[in-house]
Amino acid sequence: MKKIVIAIDSFKGCLSSKALADAVQQGIKSVFPSALVCKLSIADGGEGTVDALVEALQGERITCQVSGPLRNPVAATYGWVERQKLAIIELAAASGLPLIPYEQGNVMRTTTYGTGQLVADALRRGCRKVLLAIGGSATNDAGIGLFQALGYRFLDKEGDEVADGGAHLGEIVRVDEAKVMPEVADCEFEVLVDVTNPFYGERGAAQVFAPQKGATPQQVLALDRAMRKWADYMLGRYGIDVQQLEGSGAAGGVGGGCAVFLRARLESGIASIKRVLHFDELIEGADLIITGEGKVDSQTAKGKVVSGVLESAKRRHIPVIALTGNYAEPDPQLDAEELLSVFSIHPAPIALEDALNPDYAARQIERVVRNLMKLIQIMC
Repeated sequence: MKKIVIAIDSFKGCLSSKALADAVQQGIKSVFPSALVCKLSIADGGEGTVDALVEALQGERITCQVSGPLRNPVAATYGWVERQKLAIIELAAASGLPLIPYEQGNVMRTTTYGTGQLVADALRRGCRKVLLAIGGSATNDAGIGLFQALGYRFLDKEGDEVADGGAHLGEIVRVDEAKVMPEVADCEFEVLVDVTNPFYGERGAAQVFAPQKGATPQQVLALDRAMRKWADYMLGRYGIDVQQLEGSGAAGGVGGGCAVFLRARLESGIASIKRVLHFDELIEGADLIITGEGKVDSQTAKGKVVSGVLESAKRRHIPVIALTGNYAEPDPQLDAEELLSVFSIHPAPIALEDALNPDYAARQIERVVRNLMKLIQIMC
């Protein structure tokens, strides 16, 4: 093995992309000490995006006190690249699921307001472009909270501003734009999505993702109805059919909302990040790529890191191995895309609390990689 590329996504709630790459490197070097190991922090538009891009672009981190998903105070950080006047913002930093207790029904009242506060802070710094990574949300408010923080007002039939959360999305009958920050019009917004789901319907935001955020079956149906009604309003008022935009259902409809209220482009997160990192150039001449993410399942082939890495590797005939903490749902599409193999890092069933222990995960990553390298060594 002359050159091995490590491009592994963070294991959410456990280890960062960089920490995982360090553990993988130790496993490689224990067997192939002279191998050239190229470590690339990478993400797909979810958590880890700021880390990956701030490192690549030599930016800095800005921390703000903002409102969390239930208006709880949160210290959230975003990336800032001064020379480009570029902000890299993760929705999960201010509006992510880990920021609140997992309780049934919370998704009906969670808001993206704190994410909007981060955007507003960047705009006041003179930001000219925002990369907004929207994976990992605790919300299903179609981005209403985010836009409220930028000055939009969403009014009910009484002329009052609607309350937080998807539960009140269907009450909106008018949008007041009189107090929108003027900087919004002068800024370019690119929304990085890590899924391709539409705004509503069987594959839409509410039906696919709201149950993961604590919604009951009845609440899922109510949210989906509200999303349909809101999509109709946006089509009638702004002439944009968000249902036709791939990824508009990401983050509980934030993708679609941003396309309307921020004139944002919705882009594959992994494709955008690979472009910024010059990923395809960096993997040239590699003998192997080791990638992975916390869970490999039916969503993996639909815009996640593993599928993005495979796409680039296939064009150069580079074999790819994926590591994961949870491989419960083998995906036939991954096999079709010529993934060499997927390995779970756990040698036996383990409690979730133990599985998320960073020291344990790093040890298991190193162990699995070392064993893989021994196997490769014998076969070389």
